[in-house]
Amino acid sequence: MKGAARAFWVSRPGEGEVRETAVPEPGEGEVLVRTLWSGISRGTETLVFGGKVPENQHTAMRAPFQEGDFPAPVKYGYLNVGEVEQGPADLVGKTVFCLYPHQTRYVVPAGSVIVVPNTVPAERAILAGTVETAVNALWDAQPMIGDRVAVIGGGMVGSSVAAFLAKFPGVKAQLIDADPRRAETAAKLGIDFALPEDAAGDLDLVIHASATEAGLDKALELLRPEGTVVELSWYGDRRIALPLGEAFHSRRLTIRSSQVGTVSPARASRTYADRLALALDLLADPALDALITGECAFDELPDVLPKLASGEIPALCHRVRYPAP
Repeated sequence: MKGAARAFWVSRPGEGEVRETAVPEPGEGEVLVRTLWSGISRGTETLVFGGKVPENQHTAMRAPFQEGDFPAPVKYGYLNVGEVEQGPADLVGKTVFCLYPHQTRYVVPAGSVIVVPNTVPAERAILAGTVETAVNALWDAQPMIGDRVAVIGGGMVGSSVAAFLAKFPGVKAQLIDADPRRAETAAKLGIDFALPEDAAGDLDLVIHASATEAGLDKALELLRPEGTVVELSWYGDRRIALPLGEAFHSRRLTIRSSQVGTVSPARASRTYADRLALALDLLADPALDALITGECAFDELPDVLPKLASGEIPALCHRVRYPAP
């Protein structure tokens, strides 16, 4: 039906459904986008799916085009690649990335989409939001030539950071994860891999992305005196304990946060659009296909999300395929 679309909603914690939704005609300065692919970030989106967003974070965690409220019903997501069907002449027919939920068609301001470069396949461009987070993390971390660095946690974000660290000149880097299957991902990204018990220590910098208490504990353990942990994990409604007694103070260690919602102060002159454009340029590297570990059809989402949330389907980024027009 013209003017109609279908969207995936979390109907209540742990359950989802596809709903019909109206799509307005685009007005001046707006675009109508037909979705080609979307991506599921297994970390954040499965926390949302499970109703695990803390009440005091309901505002901070809203996605740009979210509908509904936490915990449910809510339409949530932010990795969407589509083709512009109507709008300004210079955008019609272009493949674009947008921070939009899982929906077959949608209308947004033209300034909310960014054109995917010709060097980046549309099916890989769903990673732009994750790579953008990795870019911001590295701006925050500021690794220097000759540094000894580790990334703990081989999920989407951690693996993205590791992929770029592998290319830093003079940096000795490793990806650390408790799951030995992540060694295959590390090899595809060109970075050394270690299980936590085998990880090298005396590090200048550790970027932590495992969202586990044990991972953050290990990050502190691996630092040299006056080393820094950059914390990328988001723990939802969980509390964690840390060994901030022991040698934390005598070794003068630092823990600092990195949050994608704001551009790193280290790059204050850059805008969100600058950061996202850089992320899309970096996605020309085919090695980043290693971050996409599964695919399903849009109509399968109500069955797939519970399996992603439980770990029955192991995944980094799970890609969603949309029907042809």
